[in-house]
Amino acid sequence: MDMSHHISRREFFGASAVTVTALTFPSAFPLPAFAQSAPRVVVIGGGFGGASCARALKAIDPKLQVTLVEPNKTFVACPFSNNVIAGLRSLEAQQFGYDKIAASGVTVVAQAATAIDAAARTVGLADGTSLSYDRLVLSPGVDLRFDALQGYDEAAAAKMPHAWKAGEQTLLLRKQLEAMDDGGLVVIAAPANPFRCPPGPYERACLIAHYLKTKKPRSKLLVLDAKDTFSKQRLFQNAWKELYPGMIEWVSLSQGGKVNAVDPATNTLITDFGNHTAQVANVIPPQRAGRIATIAGATDNTGWCAIDPVTFESKSAPNIHVIGDACLAGAMPKSAFSANSQAKTCAAAIATLLSGGSPATPKLINTCYSLAAPDYGISIAGVYQPKNGLLADVEGAGGVSPVDVPREFRAREADYAQSWFATITAEVFG
Repeated sequence: MDMSHHISRREFFGASAVTVTALTFPSAFPLPAFAQSAPRVVVIGGGFGGASCARALKAIDPKLQVTLVEPNKTFVACPFSNNVIAGLRSLEAQQFGYDKIAASGVTVVAQAATAIDAAARTVGLADGTSLSYDRLVLSPGVDLRFDALQGYDEAAAAKMPHAWKAGEQTLLLRKQLEAMDDGGLVVIAAPANPFRCPPGPYERACLIAHYLKTKKPRSKLLVLDAKDTFSKQRLFQNAWKELYPGMIEWVSLSQGGKVNAVDPATNTLITDFGNHTAQVANVIPPQRAGRIATIAGATDNTGWCAIDPVTFESKSAPNIHVIGDACLAGAMPKSAFSANSQAKTCAAAIATLLSGGSPATPKLINTCYSLAAPDYGISIAGVYQPKNGLLADVEGAGGVSPVDVPREFRAREADYAQSWFATITAEVFG
């Protein structure tokens, strides 16, 4: 593959490091001068997007009153949670607290946000109190659409786990795989776009196959897909042939892969072309923006949030910005790296807006690593900028891992994946 038109890893991560450094040292930015009392920014959601945004705001201008609203005391990261499912990693390695964020000067409120009054600029909390804001940032991640797949609801998820929010569901899927007989069938139902982490279902297929190959080699894995194409498809399918020959079967939308209904009582997945009964069924349902975004009036009829690509301000709710998985970010995928990149861009835009300035046109970056085996990594990288009201790919930038490379190259990418996770979690939560 000709990589001459793609930015090098060094350039790519160099650009990322510049972004991080600029936000780590406030002196890199001209500090806005506020005549009245310091403006208040409330951030809802303590994942990669919200936590990054709260810290970036405080780094750009320490005088800002920044409040992070997050009901969970512990964040459980989705990246690398497929390793937990495959028995390669502990759930504890995915867990992060908010102490360091609080120590940086951000007020952390361990409550759920339950109401938003956009006119009065207030956020209502579960305990009945409220917070006032000058600017509000929503980073609520995704909600699973339990109404979108016949037979699949929260009760069904206890039998046919989605494991698309890391935590108990991750461990449930792992336990089901451990309990399954050798020779059992595992079925993954993958949703139509858009959804959180486009390569996620296919990485999961790889790592479950790795577990089966080593522990239950007579077993098979079936991916029933509501799409005809998927992220890093050629790289994944090559890895399936190389690492797990005969173990993984992918059924596309046009081949009858779309799951229309499920029956949790019998662990059956129903398609137009027939029914599939699984020993272990991983059902990843359609998704939408977290519910607080709808309460705020920031979602459209897709269930996601349309935003201005320069500032991430909602197109339907003034003074409210939406970042991370909940927003419609054009060509930019729903990933932890995207959320972190959007958070920094949004924070810089908010600081500029609060000081009466006009935010600069941003360039954002994303990279998604996937593991086809513990020592076999593949990646996709992109650079994005606003174009015609959306975030569009910068042509000639980014790209995917080359197709024909020695295994040492894949092993290095697996190492890069580990380093990326350690770096981003230390930056956001450490």
